Amino acid sequence: MTTPTPTPAHGHAPMSAPVPLSAHSPATPIYGEQLDGDGMPRLYESLRAEYGPVAPVTVAPGIEAWLVLGHREVLRLTREEQDFSHDPRRWSLLREGRVPADSPILPMVGWRPALLFADGQQHRRMRAAVSDALGRINGHELRRGVRATAERLIAEFADGKRADLVSDYARKLPLMVITGLLGLDEQTGQKLVQAIAGLVVANADSADASKRMGAILLALIEEKRHRPGNDVTSALLHHPARLTDEEVLHNLVVMFVAGNQTTVNWIATTLRILLCDPAFRSSLSGGHLSVDDALDLVLWRFPPTQNFPARYATRDLRFGGREIRAGDMLILGLAAANADPDILPEDGVPVVGNRSHLAFGAGPHTCPAQDPARLITRTAVDTIRHRLPDLELAVPEHELAWIKSPWSKGLAALPVRFTEPQLPRDARATRS
Repeated sequence: MTTPTPTPAHGHAPMSAPVPLSAHSPATPIYGEQLDGDGMPRLYESLRAEYGPVAPVTVAPGIEAWLVLGHREVLRLTREEQDFSHDPRRWSLLREGRVPADSPILPMVGWRPALLFADGQQHRRMRAAVSDALGRINGHELRRGVRATAERLIAEFADGKRADLVSDYARKLPLMVITGLLGLDEQTGQKLVQAIAGLVVANADSADASKRMGAILLALIEEKRHRPGNDVTSALLHHPARLTDEEVLHNLVVMFVAGNQTTVNWIATTLRILLCDPAFRSSLSGGHLSVDDALDLVLWRFPPTQNFPARYATRDLRFGGREIRAGDMLILGLAAANADPDILPEDGVPVVGNRSHLAFGAGPHTCPAQDPARLITRTAVDTIRHRLPDLELAVPEHELAWIKSPWSKGLAALPVRFTEPQLPRDARATRS
């Protein structure tokens, strides 16, 4: 398929000979073993100080891009599709054959027939199917299911009086809930999440992880095409938009598979703050903050997805003080944009109740699964607060480690200790 030739948007004069991205070399790497979730905020502020709201970076070996750090600039990037396309077939490095087939960036940004990679009418068609499928989820049933699953997981580690709330709780809970929504059994769902984890890390194994993920979902689609059930996969397959099996596959990835790690990070980071920030915990326990207020403050300060790929310039233009060329990749710097001093109060602390953060993106492509993700996270946090009331961190806070990924901000582990949990009778029966 040929890539359409970009034309200047109405009202904008063509620009002459902008400075190419490579002229800003050496661009700053935002990947590698030297960077993790703890050190990335300092890097963003260093880039902001040197370049302003748009900075030249590398996102994988030999792969240059623009990291958009400014809150206003990210909003423009997400809203103005005439200037910034979602279609990676416009990406100049890809068109010119400069992206190695085994590049860890490719599974994240390679074109697929999904709403994440579409503009205009094609995006609206798939978005309608996805929104309707998600709208069929019964919130009350989902909340009850999450609470029961959370209590069952707590019961599994309760006797030891210690746990890792990442591996024992935050990583398992969304998996068990999401696989049910998709129509997957738990064992297959575990394989799926292992593949997702390999994809998010963005290393040499990412391409293989992407293949494993696709094989699992294709088998699910084949089953639900012939034996539909009361699940999201079946809803997509039988929607009036008439999505193909391939479109269903890749929209499932966008909706839930890519969102799994985000929900894991949201749960774990909220629990970390509750354990490490006495003022935060006191405000929540005393009723000054609701659980939703707490979740939004986490989304402001520690968004689970710190950078999100990608948009592609449709024409040469000046943006954020930089000369952007048609075909350049631009990365949504969600964590950096949320920390933009131009939109925060003087003390740098977001106002409680303010949901103008960019943790879910913005514009027509705002995350379609944010409501079920919030319900899962809220219920997970609320349940463990009530069932483990004397929960405390088992190691000094500075020993907590973050996963190393340019995209995802999450803890590698969250070790805790507690005394006797307050389990309901049916959960105690499960434990015994």
